[in-house]
This record gives sequence, structure tokens and C-alpha cells, in this order.
Amino acid sequence: MLTEAAADGRLTLGEQAERAERAYSARTLGELTVLTADLAEPSAQPIRLDARRSVAGIFSRESRSGRWVVPDSLAVTAIFGEVVLDLREALLQSRHVTIYATVIGGHLELIVPDGIAVVRTGTAAGRRHAGDSPPPRPGVPVIEVRTLSLGGRVRVVTPRRGSWFGSLRRGGKGRQA
Repeated sequence: MLTEAAADGRLTLGEQAERAERAYSARTLGELTVLTADLAEPSAQPIRLDARRSVAGIFSRESRSGRWVVPDSLAVTAIFGEVVLDLREALLQSRHVTIYATVIGGHLELIVPDGIAVVRTGTAAGRRHAGDSPPPRPGVPVIEVRTLSLGGRVRVVTPRRGSWFGSLRRGGKGRQA
């Protein structure tokens, strides 16, 4: 879209080069959408964001994996079920994502890559707990998990680094954060 805008005169070559450089260095999907916001109507944008989706595992198993868009706010419900959110290939809409997790007799598992900080807060069986991880470094994307849990469990996993063969031999297990 940036190249087309430069070709038809909506951007100068300097503006196109600057935006292309920012696109290559972008770490979140939200940073990319800003670069084309003034070039096309929302319906014609190459990346469309849908923040209305929630993930629910109610007496069932639900998962999100592969290349999917993580909105800046996401509701997750696991009631006597399981929800797995694999963020290794996901596109973050912003540098701070808040997951509102309701876990009742169920299980929520977050699989996050290195370079993303996870901060957990919330209430478990009537007891409040603060974040159990160190404060994130400046400039690092943050996933904040706000939990209401009654007889449920929230687990954050960061896959181990190493050869893919070693991962297969271990059964693809990661380390728990």
C-alpha cells in the first residue's frame, strides 16, 4: 500500500521510505496500521482488526494458535474446560495487551515467546494476588493477565530454546514461567 501511495502521488518518496523503515521495525500490529491510516478508508485497509472476539472453553477445549491477531483487550473464559492461547506466531495489536481471564474449575494456558513480558494480577478463590513476575523492561511488549479464578488454574509457558530435534525428543514441552 505504501508503494502504491508513492506511485500515485499520495506520498513523497521520502515519506514512503520513512514509513517503510518504520514498518520493518514495527513489533506490533497496531504500529503497522498507523502507517496506512491516512491512505485508505478503514474498509480498504490491508490489516483489519476485530477486538470483539472472545475465547471461551465451557465444558470443552478451545485454542488459538498460528498466525492470529491479539486485540489490545481480550476476554477469556474457561468454565470446567480448557483454553490454550499460543502467542508464538500471533500478531499483537499493541505493546500492552490485557487478557481478562475468568477461570472456574478450568484451565488457561498461555504460550508466550521470549521477548514478551507477562504480568499476572487478580483474585483466586477470594484471595488477591499481585504479579508473580519481575517488572517488565522498558520497550518490551507486555501481556497483562487479570484473573478471576475459582478452583481453576492459569499457567504461563515459555518454550525452551534449542534445536527443533531436541524439542521433538522432549515431546514439545516448554518451561513454566
